[in-house]
Amino acid sequence: MNNLVRGGVDDVRLVARGWRWGRRPLVPRSAEPYVPVKEQTVFPTAWSRRPAARAVREVVQTAGLAPLFRSQVRPHVEGLDVLDRVEPPVLFVANHASHLDTPLLLCSLPTPWRRTTAVAAAADYFFDTWWRAVGSALAFNTFPIERRGGALSATPGDLLREGWSLVVFPEGTRSSDGWVGTFRGGAARLATEYGVPVVPVVHRGTFAAMPRGQGWPSPGRKPVTVRFGEPLRARDDETASEFGVRIRAAVATLLDEDATTWWEARCRIANETTPDPAGPRVAQWRRVWAQSQSPMSTTRPRAWHPLR
Repeated sequence: MNNLVRGGVDDVRLVARGWRWGRRPLVPRSAEPYVPVKEQTVFPTAWSRRPAARAVREVVQTAGLAPLFRSQVRPHVEGLDVLDRVEPPVLFVANHASHLDTPLLLCSLPTPWRRTTAVAAAADYFFDTWWRAVGSALAFNTFPIERRGGALSATPGDLLREGWSLVVFPEGTRSSDGWVGTFRGGAARLATEYGVPVVPVVHRGTFAAMPRGQGWPSPGRKPVTVRFGEPLRARDDETASEFGVRIRAAVATLLDEDATTWWEARCRIANETTPDPAGPRVAQWRRVWAQSQSPMSTTRPRAWHPLR
């Protein structure tokens, strides 16, 4: 009896493998004619930098975004005086831990800078649907960067030549645990090729306020900080890779300075003991737990340090 049942099951499986379920073709894929892959088109964003769109964006940012942002978090800004020592265009190179990073940076900039700053955004995320593409381009002046390679509707070089400053997140995506990931070389190459200064920027507390996977800031108006560092320029004898190392070191110093004091951070630079922004090699839950504490927050009990 068991052999009979087993044989019947085998027969059914054999028929299923050879049957044309749905629209399954009879021709094997290896024999099908070659069809070139259709080139994907990237959402155009030139319209978002024209006078009409810029006027709408000014209203959206000043009357809508800024009040809404400040109603959800408590921003603290440091280092804006560095912009008095540099002329646009510049590259704002920042760590990326949350979707709050972009509005925090833009809302912190002086008005003349904010009006002439564009944000590099992932084409496969912010420009995958028309409504998200229109919304991000209009509200934040984003332009698509193809992380996996492909055609672009506007290149960062074009925008720099037109006088636009750019916000670039060299990690390429948001951090999954709040710590700084690997820096890609695009920002350093841009700065080297077009001779523009790099202004390092760090965010702290944005991961605690709205980590990856969360669609809205946590309740309680958590504090967040943004700090602007001294402008950096590539030296004549410096390669893009070497300049990229200096940019990441500047971000690490800014994070250390924001977490402690300017003097303590400078002492650690002299001793070459600046903490690695990638964080300690401990269990993942401890890394996340450490970054879930807001800066300047005294609400969390400190019975033990999260990373000791």
